[in-house]
Amino acid sequence: MDPQQRRTETARGPPVGETGGDVTSIFLSFGVFIAIAALVMFPSSLVHQVPEGHVGAYWRGGALLNIISEPGFHLKLPFITNYEPVQVTLQTDQVKDIPCGTKGGVMITFEKIEVVNRLRKDYVYDTLLNYGVNYDNTWIYDKIHHEINQFCSSHSLQQVYIDIFDQIDERMKEALQADCTRYAPGIEIISVRVTKPKIPESVRRNFEQMEEERTKVLIAIEKQRVAEKEAETKKIMAISEAEKNANVSMIMMQQKLTEKDSSRREADIENQMYLDRQKSLADADYYRVLKEAEANKLKLTPEFLELKFIDAIARNTKIFFGDKVPNMVLDQRLLGNFLNHSTKDKSKDENLEMATDA
Repeated sequence: MDPQQRRTETARGPPVGETGGDVTSIFLSFGVFIAIAALVMFPSSLVHQVPEGHVGAYWRGGALLNIISEPGFHLKLPFITNYEPVQVTLQTDQVKDIPCGTKGGVMITFEKIEVVNRLRKDYVYDTLLNYGVNYDNTWIYDKIHHEINQFCSSHSLQQVYIDIFDQIDERMKEALQADCTRYAPGIEIISVRVTKPKIPESVRRNFEQMEEERTKVLIAIEKQRVAEKEAETKKIMAISEAEKNANVSMIMMQQKLTEKDSSRREADIENQMYLDRQKSLADADYYRVLKEAEANKLKLTPEFLELKFIDAIARNTKIFFGDKVPNMVLDQRLLGNFLNHSTKDKSKDENLEMATDA
């Protein structure tokens, strides 16, 4: 390109596209400068920290963003995006000094009611969109005032202060949870703790006197129960002692009966043994006599009788002389039997000799 053409292009200026690029670069550099300046001068407006147990909620131009950040460090546009940490763990809201009138027109005051609640993480956006960051003002603080007044107006002072005071916690929890489940399902009511309400001094003294009288009645009832228990205990002890004595007597009687039965069995055994022994002796004596009779029967031979006769005569120390001595000394029948037997023997011998000779 010659020098004349170069001078002409310089006089015309740079191209249109190149001029726009320079402007964008300038704005970008200016924005970076502003961001760096804001980071240096206001570091919290750009970098923020979400604590543990919370989530981050963001608003841009007053509109809630559908962005929920987890605990840790995060970035946001300074002066444009607003940030609020929202607790999603258990928290306790204390509602103090709640006045209410009972059914009878007595004004009492609940000093403190504690509500343990929790906002579920997946309902944070919907809850903040409908009720804002201070959602607990609507569904816990204001709701507690309303429910306590409703409860007191339908019950007497006696019921609120004494009779059903132990039921207030559960009733408040059920009432709060019912409305939260219907209108703000992200809010979970864990428990409600209600303190004893303040009542007028004159009424309190009456309650104290009533409680004192009731205590006296309870003491009297307890004394009566103790006396009844002591009497019942003595009765049980007496019955137990009588049963023990009866059992001991029964055991001793059973023991005596057992001893008598054992003695009877022992006597029966001894009698049976004696009977068996006497029977054995009688059988033995009978057998002896029987054998002796059989032996004597075998001995009754003429020779044996003659021998006995001779022995008897020989042992006689007296000798009689005269014609009638045989009648006195000798047994004629025995002698006759002996002679007959001798004659028969002689006849048998003679017949035997004759048979032998033939």
